[in-house]
Amino acid sequence: MRKQLTFIAVLGLLLLTACNEDGTIADPHANTNDSTAHEDMNHSSSTGELPQNLKTANNPTFPTGSEAIIQTNHMESMDQAEAVISGAYHTTAYSVSYKPTTESETIWNHKWVVHEELEDAGEKPLEPGSKVILNADHMKGMKGAEATIETAKDTTVYMVDFVPTNGDDEVMNHKWVIEDELTAR
Repeated sequence: MRKQLTFIAVLGLLLLTACNEDGTIADPHANTNDSTAHEDMNHSSSTGELPQNLKTANNPTFPTGSEAIIQTNHMESMDQAEAVISGAYHTTAYSVSYKPTTESETIWNHKWVVHEELEDAGEKPLEPGSKVILNADHMKGMKGAEATIETAKDTTVYMVDFVPTNGDDEVMNHKWVIEDELTAR
């Protein structure tokens, strides 16, 4: 009986330490706050250089030059920012978890890396759980890192220009926002 009570007490302590503030069980793979998971994401502009073989989208919902409102917070002060579409491409977008080449902390559920930014990815979309090497350079330590695909989505991805809602300098050629993360202005 004593062993059973000890076991129950230890199990209870483990569950309590794994709970979120709202009492739900914490999932180390869950990304409930994109802004903290991507706080190292660079707000500086990119050159707009595209991965090889990336195809321009036919009739995208948001054509190049159109305006939209960003409905996600991949980076701090991104949500609700006004964006100008600088490119629209049809591909498979992946959320990935990876350990940066420059750090020991794993980045969970980074959104988004496109199929064409994966080393030796082949033609067909990859499944969640696949191990890949990243050729993307969205964040420090990303290029060359080994990653696990968390989700895969056949979609239109957008490169956007936007001014962060905190008033920082305009970000040019941010990669990537998917169609579900934009609304009409």
